[in-house]
Amino acid sequence: MEFETITYDVRDRIGRLHFNRPEGANAVNPTFARELRAAMLEIAYDDEVKAVAITAEGKVFCAGGDLKQFHAWGDQMARHAHDMLVDFHAAIHMMNHTPKPFIAGVRGAAGGAGMSLMSSFDLVVSGESAKYTMAYTRAGVTPDGTSSYFVARHIGLRRMLDLTLTNRVLSADEAEAWGLVNRVVPDDDVDQATVDLAASMASGATSALGEAKRVVYNGIDATLETAGEFEAKMITKAMATADGLEGVAAFVEKRAPEFE
Repeated sequence: MEFETITYDVRDRIGRLHFNRPEGANAVNPTFARELRAAMLEIAYDDEVKAVAITAEGKVFCAGGDLKQFHAWGDQMARHAHDMLVDFHAAIHMMNHTPKPFIAGVRGAAGGAGMSLMSSFDLVVSGESAKYTMAYTRAGVTPDGTSSYFVARHIGLRRMLDLTLTNRVLSADEAEAWGLVNRVVPDDDVDQATVDLAASMASGATSALGEAKRVVYNGIDATLETAGEFEAKMITKAMATADGLEGVAAFVEKRAPEFE
């Protein structure tokens, strides 16, 4: 499939999604949102893909919404933005419901919708000089990109309000300390570190990883009883698989597992 704003290919069981609109700071516009949704659909139904690495071309991971495009829409901005968000949010929903790990590598900056999108990935590798900011209210608008769900859960309500109302800019180290990113590496190592992390998952018990993702996200909003019931259902399901049997046997026999 040919794209304008992203590139996508599959190598070594890793889906490699690369934002490729550096001249526009990889900002979200209708084409980007539509293509991101199409890529997520392809990933969801490709059994060859076991993990996904998301990186970006240029100095900025994603600068947020394309405000120049929004301005050009004039008094029709709200209507066109709504259409774009149907695709953008659908892409995020699909990624979250796909039982495969998605790992983002952020260089430069993630702001506005870029920060929202980054926060929706399962794991995030950050460059040491990367910056993070919500930026929405600075432009006179409110958050989107499911940030009210993901960012608030990663860092807590009080910090989410701080970022949203003050447009505070976080350094990479601050973002790691707050729980917004998972690890910080030198800027030049971001892309490779992201692929390496995806590769480590693609070579593991991929079924268990995908289902474990479902268990964690399910537990966020579940009651104690519901979470426990779902966990029991999922772990016993995993125990009945070849990887589950092999993993337990390898642990008992003190050897490296050979997952299918």
